[in-house]
Amino acid sequence: MNIGINARHLINGKLEGIGWYSFEILNRLVLLMPKHNFFFFYDRKTDFLIAEDNVFNVILKPPARHPILFRIWFNYVLPRNFKKLKIDLFFSPDGFISLNTLVPQIGVIHDLNFEHYPKDLPKNVLKYYQKFMPLFAQKAEKIITVSNFSKTDIVENYGINPDKINVIYNGGNNAFKPLNKYQKKVFIEQNNNNRPFFIYVGSLHKRKNIERMLRGFKKFNSLNKMDFIIVGTDMWKNQLNLEGLLKNVRFLGRKSGPELVNWVASSSALIYVSYFEGFGLPVLEGMLSGVPVVTSNLTSMPEVGGDSVIYVDPLNEDSISMGMAKSMENNQELIKKAFLQAEKFSWDISALKVKEILVNFND
Repeated sequence: MNIGINARHLINGKLEGIGWYSFEILNRLVLLMPKHNFFFFYDRKTDFLIAEDNVFNVILKPPARHPILFRIWFNYVLPRNFKKLKIDLFFSPDGFISLNTLVPQIGVIHDLNFEHYPKDLPKNVLKYYQKFMPLFAQKAEKIITVSNFSKTDIVENYGINPDKINVIYNGGNNAFKPLNKYQKKVFIEQNNNNRPFFIYVGSLHKRKNIERMLRGFKKFNSLNKMDFIIVGTDMWKNQLNLEGLLKNVRFLGRKSGPELVNWVASSSALIYVSYFEGFGLPVLEGMLSGVPVVTSNLTSMPEVGGDSVIYVDPLNEDSISMGMAKSMENNQELIKKAFLQAEKFSWDISALKVKEILVNFND
C-alpha cells in the first residue's frame, strides 16, 4: 500500500504540538509497517527527521501557511501527486485533507478550540477553520482524536457518527524523568541564579491563558521569591498584552531535548492552565518529570491528570495563585500518583492503534 502523509508540521527545529505528534507517531508507524511505502508530503525544504527504506520525501510547492495556499496545496497539488504516485490512502496528523480526491483519507482532529474561542485566532485563519474543518470531518473515512472530550465535541458540533471517531491518546516522552535534589540544585545554580522557578512549556497562543497565568503568578509572588520560566514561541504575533506582568519572568524561546527535560525536572512546579485543550501534552510531561503540576479543570485536562495534579479554574486569577501556593506544599503522594497515571499514555501503544486503522483499508 502507498500511504501519503501530510508532513507539513514535521519541520526540523520548529516542532510544536502537532509537529511533535507527527514525529512520535510517524517515527514508529514506518517501522511497524515495513512492507508499505510512505510518501511524506512537505510544503517546504527541511532536514528530514524520519529516514527509513520505506519513506519517500516529496516537497510540494507552494508553502501552505495561509488559507488561500491551504486550498491550493490540498485541493490541487496533493491530488495531482496522489495520481502520479498511486497513493492508496492519505493520513493527515493536523486534520486537513483534500476535498478534491477519491483517495480514502484519515484525519487527526486534535480539538475544536476555534469553535469555542473564535477571537483567539486571526480572522482569515478562523474563517478557513470554521468553513472547512466541518467539511474535512464529513469527508474523512475515519477521524482520530486525542481524548474523549474532543470526540464528544466533534460529535456535538459537526454531527459526526461517533463510530467514525477513534480516540487514541497522545503518549509521554520517556526522556522526561525526575532529577535528584543535588542535580536540581546544581541546575538551578548554573541556569537560574539559584532562584527557584515555576515553568510553562507551550506556544504563546492566547488560549494557553498566559496573561491570567502571569497575573496569578504576580499575586502569588508578592509573598514569595520565585521566577517564572516560559518555554515556547509565538504562534501568531501580537496576541498577548503582558504589560506589568513580566517581573521575575524569563522567556527562553523554544527548547527541546535534554535541555528542556532538565528545565522541567528542576522546576518547583509545571504550570499549564490553558482554558481549552484537546489533550494537554505538557501536563503529562510534568507528571513524568516528578514535579507538581498545576493545570486547568476544564476540557481534556482532567482526563490526562486524573487525581494526580492540582486543578484550578483557569478563568480565575485567585484560583491560579492558590494552585501555585498548593504546589509548594509537600506533594510527594501526588507525585507518586502522577507516575501511575502517566503509565496510561504511551506513544508505542498509540502508534499501534493508528497502524490498526490504516491496515484495515488494505484488507
